[in-house]
Amino acid sequence: MSEPGTPMRISALQKGVWWLQDYLYAAGWQVRGMFSRVQPGSFHQGHRRPVLIIPGVYENWQFMMPLIQSIHDAGHPVHVVTVLQRNQLDVPAAARMVAQHLEEAGLRDAAIVAHSKGGLIGKYAMLTLDPEQRIDRMVTVCTPFSGSRYARYMLLPSLRIFSPRHPLTLELAREEAINSRITSIYGPFDPHIPEGSVLPGATNIELPTAGHFRILGDPETARIIVEQLNLDEP
Repeated sequence: MSEPGTPMRISALQKGVWWLQDYLYAAGWQVRGMFSRVQPGSFHQGHRRPVLIIPGVYENWQFMMPLIQSIHDAGHPVHVVTVLQRNQLDVPAAARMVAQHLEEAGLRDAAIVAHSKGGLIGKYAMLTLDPEQRIDRMVTVCTPFSGSRYARYMLLPSLRIFSPRHPLTLELAREEAINSRITSIYGPFDPHIPEGSVLPGATNIELPTAGHFRILGDPETARIIVEQLNLDEP
C-alpha cells in the first residue's frame, strides 16, 4: 500500500498483461452474476455500521460479491440498490434511488462502498440528496473523479458522461467540501482511467493490484475497505 506520489514506470508489455487479466476477471464475474441465486436480503444482518454498495456502469450488485462477503463477514449489514439493475441511468437519477433506499431502509451513520461510476453517484448523493446526513463516509474503488479521456470516443451516453469536460464531472470535481469523508482506492494502472482516481482532500490509497476490475477481488482491497469503514465507528 502506498500514498500517491511519483508515477511508476510501467512497460507496454506489463500493461498488456494487466489488461488481459482485468478483462478475464470482469468476464468471469459477469457470468457468475447471471447465474447467482444469492438474495440481497441475506446480508442485512450485522452489528456494525451499515454499508450500501454501488457498483459501476454495466455491473449488477453481484459483481461486487467478493467485497460484499468480506464486509458482511466483518460484522456490517450490507445493502444493495437492486433497482439500479446494471447501473445505466445517469448519475443524478441513480443517486436519487440511493437516497430513497437509505430512507426506506432507515439507514443512518451509513457508509457507501462504490466501484467506478458508483463513486460519482455516491458523491452526488452526499452533496445534494442527504439533508439528514444519513451517509457518514464513502470508500470508492477506481472512481473517475476527474473523468476519463477515453470517454470522448464512446458512442453510448452512459459512457460519454465520464468525459473530463462533461458538466457533471466538472461540477463534482469543484465540490471539495465532503472529500475528507471519502477514501479513494486504486492500483498503479487503470486501463479505463488514465487520469487516475486521486481525489484532492480525500484519503487516497494506492494498492499493488493493477486494473479497473481485478482489484475488486484482491483480499487487500477488502481489508483496507473494512479498516476504513471502522474509522470513528459510532
